[in-house]
Amino acid sequence: MSRHRDAIRTARRVVIKIGTTALTTPSGMFDDSRLATLADAIERRMRAGSDVVIVSSGAIAAGIEPLGLTKRPTELATKQAAASVGQVALINSWSKAFARYDRTVGQVLLTAHDISMRVQHTNAQRTLDRLRTLHAVPIVNENDTVATNEIRFGDNDRLSALVAHLVGADALILLSDIDGLYTTDPRKSDARFIAEVTGPEDLEGVIAGEGSRLGTGGMASKLSSALLASDAGVPVLLAAAGDAATALTDASVGTVFAARPERMSARKFWVRYAAEAAGSLTLDEGAVNAVVRHRRSLLPAGITALSGRFYGGDVVELRGPDSTMVARGVVAYDATELAKMTGRSTSELPPDMRRPAVHADDLVAV
Repeated sequence: MSRHRDAIRTARRVVIKIGTTALTTPSGMFDDSRLATLADAIERRMRAGSDVVIVSSGAIAAGIEPLGLTKRPTELATKQAAASVGQVALINSWSKAFARYDRTVGQVLLTAHDISMRVQHTNAQRTLDRLRTLHAVPIVNENDTVATNEIRFGDNDRLSALVAHLVGADALILLSDIDGLYTTDPRKSDARFIAEVTGPEDLEGVIAGEGSRLGTGGMASKLSSALLASDAGVPVLLAAAGDAATALTDASVGTVFAARPERMSARKFWVRYAAEAAGSLTLDEGAVNAVVRHRRSLLPAGITALSGRFYGGDVVELRGPDSTMVARGVVAYDATELAKMTGRSTSELPPDMRRPAVHADDLVAV
């Protein structure tokens, strides 16, 4: 067994993401028995010594039948209504499944806004940590009842990657109807299975598809989320829900994504992946070189333009002369202040405005 799979096998703190298709019948109806089987496998992992956080899809699917719908809704208000009804059924199913083992579950509903705002981000972290210390099983889902098209995660794959870093997980396991990563749709004859992803070269020629009619993920989403988590220092296993028992014991199935050697700090992870950008700064070539290649602070002299209504402490995108985003960072000044400083050398500025526009400690190249 490779050391990357061994890292999954021995992980003490694990986030397990379960896709909609893992909890539904082929006709799309929510299936309690499938959820109970997954709970059995998760229970064995917890008895082996791991702390587990579950990111569970399925709320909208669970609301389809009770509301008399014939298929997954596409209109936002109906999605939210289905999620409202289905979330009750979903959490009750998890509660009933784990009650067989005398375990209590706790529901945690999040939106993109909760993760993007530093205070809510920290509060969510504390809640999840406290649930685990109280020996409850956290069940996380996107809060579909209040999310809008503008602030959605888009799917629970990305949410699970963000939660994995949020709780300091040692591994992320993505379970769905897909048994691993292929170069293309596995139903095609020329599809090749990829057992391990340790670097960009392993992804050459990979064509990832979109989601199913019941879920919002798909291989493109899973690949993106796996790379996000692994880049932040969390190893990832992508496997089929039908192989959950094996995936959660010896991790010998599916595709494993190796973690980067050093885990990204919580602050830099938040800046790079979680925070919403309040605006953007356009840099000249010299500033791009200093920020990206030499990891230096961004000075006002290197800024040629700015956009957005941002304030000191907000996250902004840093863009090169061709508008390509090269980094993200926490800006030190309000937009109105910085507009008067752009292009000016430090010696030309008043003493109280000689700080960097974005300090190197608050910069993350992309």
